[in-house]
Amino acid sequence: MPDKYIYLIFTALILAALAVDVILLSKKDKVVTTRMALLETVFWVSLSLGFCAFIWYEHGKADAIQYLSAYVLEWSLSMDNIFVFIIIFSFFKVKPSNHARVLLLGILMAIVFRIIFIAVGSELITRFEWIMYVFGVFLLYTGFKMLLAKKEKEFNPEDNWAFRMMTKYLRTTNEEPEGHFFIKKNDKTYLTKLSMVVIMLGLIDIVFAVDSIPAVFSIIPDPSKKLLIYSSNIFAVLGLRSLFFLLRGAAEKFAYLQHGISVVLLFIGAKMIVAEWVHFPVWVSLIVIVVCIGSSILISIIKSNQTRIDNKGV
Repeated sequence: MPDKYIYLIFTALILAALAVDVILLSKKDKVVTTRMALLETVFWVSLSLGFCAFIWYEHGKADAIQYLSAYVLEWSLSMDNIFVFIIIFSFFKVKPSNHARVLLLGILMAIVFRIIFIAVGSELITRFEWIMYVFGVFLLYTGFKMLLAKKEKEFNPEDNWAFRMMTKYLRTTNEEPEGHFFIKKNDKTYLTKLSMVVIMLGLIDIVFAVDSIPAVFSIIPDPSKKLLIYSSNIFAVLGLRSLFFLLRGAAEKFAYLQHGISVVLLFIGAKMIVAEWVHFPVWVSLIVIVVCIGSSILISIIKSNQTRIDNKGV
C-alpha cells in the first residue's frame, strides 16, 4: 500500500480516537479518575501497538521494529514532561475538573510544533548528512547535563521564558476562569489562567522536542521514512495526558527516572556519532531504552518504599 494511503488511515485513526477521547474524557467539569486514566492509557497504547502491527503487515518487520523503538523512546522521554506539567497545573491552581480539556488543547498544540520540527529535521538530514553528528553531540551534552543536574533545582513556572513572554506581551488576568479560556472586560478580551496553561504546555514541549526529535532520528535515520517518525511521535505525545493522570500523585516516587533518561540520551548520542564505523541494530536501541527506563522506575519505587518504611520506624 502506498504511503499516502497509510497517511490517510493514520489520520483517520487519530481523528476517530480523539473524537472518542473528547466525548468520554474531555467534557467540561469532568474529573478524570485514576481508573479512567488507566483505561485511557491502555486505549492509546493498544492503538499504538495496533498501528505497529499494521506497519509490520505493510512494510515488514524492520520498519515495525523501528516504529516501536521510536515510540518507546518518545514515550519514555515524554515521562519527563509529565512532572513539569504537574508543577504548571499546581502553580496556576487549575481545578481538576478542567485538567482534561486544558491538557488536550496543550498537547494538540505540542503536536503541531512536533510536526514542524520533524519536517525541518528531515530536510536538514537530507541536505546535510553531517547534521547527525551535531545531533549526537547535542544529545551527549544534554545527557551529561541531565545526569549531573542537582535534584533541588526544580522547574519554576514564574521564571520560565514562556510565562514571562505571555505576561509581557499578552493581555492576561488572574481572575477565576470558571472553565473559560477567555474573559471579556471593558470591551477587551483577556487570557485566563487556563489559556496560559495551554500556551505554556505547547511552548515548553518545544524544549523537550529539541531533545526527542534528534533522538528519534537516531532510530530512524532515513528521512524518507517520515511516516514512522510522525506516527511514533504523535502516538507518544497523545498518550501524555493519561500518563499525567496516572502519575500526578506519584511524582516523588520516580526520583531516579531522570538518571534513566539521561543514560538513554547518552547512548543515543554516542550511537549517532559512531554510526559510520559501528552499526547497532535497532533492536539493541529498543533493549537499552526499555532496560534503562524500566530499571530507573523500579529503583525509584524500591527506594521510595524503603524511605517510607524507615520513616515509619523512626
